[in-house]
Amino acid sequence: MTSQDIKTLLHESIENINDDDFLLVIKQMLDRKYTVSGEPVLSKEQIQRIDEAKEQVRNGSFLTNEQADKLVERWLNE
Repeated sequence: MTSQDIKTLLHESIENINDDDFLLVIKQMLDRKYTVSGEPVLSKEQIQRIDEAKEQVRNGSFLTNEQADKLVERWLNE
């Protein structure tokens, strides 16, 4: 598993955690290892994905949080 694969899994996991205390512990752990030093450096792929997302928003092609929650709930119940 590559570093990028691990990061992707972590992002997905964190998005699904609603326990504030647990998230704060994770943040504290990350703060000890990494501190922001200026503007983040984005890869070409990340910049492309951001541009695509902006275009989707401009075209009205997006889900509200409520719609996304319902979609995920439906997937989990399949």
